[in-house]
Formats: sequence, structure tokens, C-alpha cells
Amino acid sequence: MPFDVNAAGRPGKLATVAPVRRRLPVEYVLPLRWSGDAGLAELTGYLRELGRLVDVTVVDGSAPEVFARHAAVWRGVVRHLAPDPAVRGGNGKVVGVLTGVAAARHEHVVIADDDVRYDEAGLRAAHRLLGGVDLVRPQNHFDPVPWHAWWDTGRTLLNRALGADWPGTLAVRRSTFVAMGGYDPDVLFENLELVRTVRAYGGTEAAPPGLYVRRLPPDGAHFRGQRIRQAYDDLAQPARLATSLAVLPAVLAALAARRPGLLLGAAAAVVALAEVGRRRAGGARVFPRTAALAAPLWLLERGVCSWLAVAHRVLGGVPYAGARIARAANSPGALRARRNVRSAPEAQRAPDRRSSRPLPGLRRK
Repeated sequence: MPFDVNAAGRPGKLATVAPVRRRLPVEYVLPLRWSGDAGLAELTGYLRELGRLVDVTVVDGSAPEVFARHAAVWRGVVRHLAPDPAVRGGNGKVVGVLTGVAAARHEHVVIADDDVRYDEAGLRAAHRLLGGVDLVRPQNHFDPVPWHAWWDTGRTLLNRALGADWPGTLAVRRSTFVAMGGYDPDVLFENLELVRTVRAYGGTEAAPPGLYVRRLPPDGAHFRGQRIRQAYDDLAQPARLATSLAVLPAVLAALAARRPGLLLGAAAAVVALAEVGRRRAGGARVFPRTAALAAPLWLLERGVCSWLAVAHRVLGGVPYAGARIARAANSPGALRARRNVRSAPEAQRAPDRRSSRPLPGLRRK
């Protein structure tokens, strides 16, 4: 069942909700790292409205001069922090999350990228769900929908048809997060890593397909720059990777055999599957009518980019923030093994003596 949206019928428009009746005991953690200030006015307006509902912490890993401008603009609007220098890791977003959750003032914490736009209904739904589970995975949708957002929506619809999508926001219980030691800041697919770590420590997850949260689309250049990096995420999911790698050889084989009917039939099946995802849990009201047509195009793109991602892995990892990250995410088995090491009686009596690499989450210098 889809969750209620604001009175205007447009999920994600925080400014259009009814007057706030009461604040929520929720911490909103926003990790960011900007090189410029494009979009600062819009984000500031969102944060100001957000602060009327929840406590907001922005963990800002921007360059000093950008950080200083943000501090001046957001003074009195949000709590503005620099990443904890004692928390190290190759993924700056995770370092920001670790800093923000450690500083959170509430048990319920919403973690969101800087392009995510919650409305009151979405925040209240996440807060309510955290009363019964350790982690909530909402469903993002793009608004507005330029061509590249339409293209990427094909991925979203296929994920919805086959299970759940990966949004730019999660909500988590702080006590669970701290008890498990955070999560690995040296992986690329940070949301998968957080979900897997919660599961490895016995936590529970809710991924309601009708909890819609608006997301602003990236610009075209940023979208193009993400293609291989997002395909690299599949290295942490062997079945998805194998499927993606099979796409290009299958297309080439059909073309070589001069059987275009096979390709048309496969494309039609993919569109039909994506349409199932579009209509699931009332999704037709937030996803464009033509979005399912993007699914075969996205799948073909992923088939090409997956081979390029494998090549990057051979070369040592995918470029990220001036360095390379080799691991997309840790396997569930590896995370369970680390949990066992961390919870062993010997480890509890002597936490500084570890027989294997610890979960690096809240690790200090």
C-alpha cells in the first residue's frame, strides 16, 4: 500500500505540506562534499524547511573556502560539522555518515544524499517504520525527469519488479549502527554495505515499495561520469554481474545470426517487466508513463559498462575522488565473520588485540 503524500499530490515537495504540528525525534544526516556552490540556495531552502520537522546535521567535506561559505549561510539553520579527522576511509560519503551518526541526538537517523528531498509524509513514515525495524530503505523517484533521469528510471523499474531499488537515502537506528561499529568506509557501494552489515549483525530491514521520496536528477555530465562507477557496484552482486556481462555477447550473437526477432522479443519482455515495477505500489503516479521503454536501453548500457567495470577491477579499482576503490562491497559471509570476531569473548575482553581486520566503521586513529 502506498504511503500518503502531501495535499498537492506531489511526493517530495517539502514546502507544500500542511503546517507542522509537532517535531519528530529524528536526526537527518546529510554528508556532502562540494567543489562549488551551484544549487546552494535551493538546498538551503530545503534544509530550512526540513529543520522545522527534524534536527539536521550536515557533515561537510568540502574544501576550506567552500566549507566557510556554507558555515556562514547555514548558521542558525542546521548543525554544520566537518568530517571527524579520526575516522578514515576512501569513501568520503561513508566518513561523513560515520561522523554524523556518531553525533546524532536521536535514536532514529535518516541518512540522505544532497539531492534527496523528503516531504513530511516520508519523514513520518520512516520514523514510524524504525519503531519496528533497524533499517528502512525508501524508494526514490526523479522529479523533474530530463532524458537521463528517464533513462536511469529504467533501472529503478527493473529493480522494483525484481525486489527493491537502491535509493540515495536510508534510515537507521543509531543504537544498531553504533553496536555494529558502523560500516566499512573503504567500499564503493556504501548503501549495499550498510544494509548487509545490519543484516550480518542480526538487524531487520523494511523496504516498502510505496514509500516514495523525491530525488533531484544530476546534470548530464555527472550522469555520464557515473555510468562505469555504477556498473562497478555489481561486482558485489555476482548474479547481477553475470547477467549484465551476458547482455552484450547475447546481443552480438543475435546480430551475427541475423535474428533481430530475438532482440525485439527480449526488449519487449524487458519493457513488460519494467512496467510491472512501474505499477507496483501505486508507482504509476510518480514514474513517467513511458519510463518502462527506457529499461532495454539501460540494460544494454549496463551490459557494455559491466565489461569496462571488470577491466577497472583488473587495473586496481574504479576512480573515486582522486583515488581508486577496489571493493564494491564486502560479501555477507565476510561481514558475518567479522561480526563473530568482534563479538568473541576474547575480543570483548581485549578489544585492541584482533586476530583479523576489524570492521572499520567507527575505528579511530
